[in-house]
Amino acid sequence: MARDGFLARLSNLWRGFLSLWISGLEKEHPEIAYENAINGMIEKYSALKKATAAIIRRREDIEARLKSSKAELAQVGQDLDAAVATSQDDLGVMLIQKKTQLSTDVAELEGEMQAAVKDAESAKASLIQVQGEIRKLKAEKDNMLAKMASANARLRIQEQLEGLSVDAEVKALDNVREHIHNIVAESNLGKEIQESSLDQRLAQLRQQGGEANARQELERLKAAATAKKAQTKTM
Repeated sequence: MARDGFLARLSNLWRGFLSLWISGLEKEHPEIAYENAINGMIEKYSALKKATAAIIRRREDIEARLKSSKAELAQVGQDLDAAVATSQDDLGVMLIQKKTQLSTDVAELEGEMQAAVKDAESAKASLIQVQGEIRKLKAEKDNMLAKMASANARLRIQEQLEGLSVDAEVKALDNVREHIHNIVAESNLGKEIQESSLDQRLAQLRQQGGEANARQELERLKAAATAKKAQTKTM
């Protein structure tokens, strides 16, 4: 007994692992799950179709028997009228018994016919429903697989975008910016040097001009002094 219990638990455990493995496989490959579901529905449809055909065949058999019994009942009624008209009492009694039996058979067949019609309609409705479910499942498969493919494509694009690094591009731009700033600084420095040199030359020029004017003024004063001395001696 203990061994049987252990084997049962081991079997349940194995079925559990197998179920989890199949579930994981179906999640990774949903098309397999959809195909299995669709194939299962198709098998169910085929079995239901055979059962529906058998039900319809039974309805047709009952309908044929009912038609035959009604025709025979009508004929027996005519024969009974003829037997009564010709005073054939013994034949009339047999025909009455037969008519009674046929009436009972017709009533039973009519009941069976009603049930057979309901069964056939119900079976056809179930068949149409399963057929619709198969079409719906196929459409759902195409739609869901398309959604999954689109989602996977978006994920791959996002992963690619997240994996892209712009550090090199930013660093390259930083180097370019620094180079441009250096060139501008050098240009400004050259301009400042040029302006400083010009100012210095102007200052020197002005200084030289001032010295020349001072010398000219000195020479004029000396000449005036000499002329004054000469004039004094003459007097």
